[in-house]
Amino acid sequence: QVQLVELGGGLVQPGGSLRLSCAASQFTLDYYVIAWFRQAPGKEREGVSCISGSDGSTYYGHSVQGRFTISRDNAKNTVYLQMNSLKPEDTANYYCAAALRDGLNLNTDWGLSWEYDYWGQGTQVTVSS
Repeated sequence: QVQLVELGGGLVQPGGSLRLSCAASQFTLDYYVIAWFRQAPGKEREGVSCISGSDGSTYYGHSVQGRFTISRDNAKNTVYLQMNSLKPEDTANYYCAAALRDGLNLNTDWGLSWEYDYWGQGTQVTVSS
């Protein structure tokens, strides 16, 4: 079956960096929109970033703009999230999610969690001194 596996979470100091990986199996990333979401205890799931499967267009949430970078390596069927200048408020469980490319209007809907069909198990990111 379709699987998404997140790796790279951990504990990091404020101002530090982490690189998350989302490895896809049983499907090709070209046909899917891949997004990163995060959820902290007691908070709603928040769209972090998204990358299209067609032209590689990227989208970012306001709180991470300028600090996070999403990228895709089609040869490895993997999407990455480079997180720099991490803040304590970035602490959350991070999930990658996939949606069929043609089923999502990225300009308006990329951050809507219900639009995504497949989800990874999550990886915990903790930013603390």
